[in-house]
Amino acid sequence: MKNIATALVKAQKAFGPALKSSTNPHFKSRYADLAACVESVIEGLNGAGIALIQRTSEDLTGVTVETVFIHESGEMLECGKLHVPASKQDPQGYGSALTYARRYSLMAACGIAPEDDDGNAATKAPTVSAATVKALVADIAACTTEDELKDAYFHAISKANNDQAAKTAIIKAKDAKKGELQ
Repeated sequence: MKNIATALVKAQKAFGPALKSSTNPHFKSRYADLAACVESVIEGLNGAGIALIQRTSEDLTGVTVETVFIHESGEMLECGKLHVPASKQDPQGYGSALTYARRYSLMAACGIAPEDDDGNAATKAPTVSAATVKALVADIAACTTEDELKDAYFHAISKANNDQAAKTAIIKAKDAKKGELQ
């Protein structure tokens, strides 16, 4: 376990926030979807020589998922199984349960949490000036490598505080630049 433990410490230093960029229309709330959770950890894990696997198991009432880390040395860390019941016994119900289980299993295994936009809202400035957002978006647009983009993106998100409009503009600029660079 020596190699994978050392690599996980290195990887966690590179993890970013799991951004709440999706909306739940039923509760009118924002949440970090599976893609945001994976995006916040995958580069750190892969950069430390760790592959991410999420095993699924058959289950008559829902979905069972286990997040597993495999280090390039061959060492493996299994993070425990998580069962999520399906709300409906149909493909949509099972699909929803699978996505939910994968997201929460990953967050627990990596020790990450979605960005806090509730408790910290009272202590941060509610809005970011248009000039600041414009400068942050320009910094993202000027990136010439994916590493530069990652650094510029995390810097910009940290400056956005809890201003959802600023975050949306930054995410849109990051996605556009990422598409350009690929």
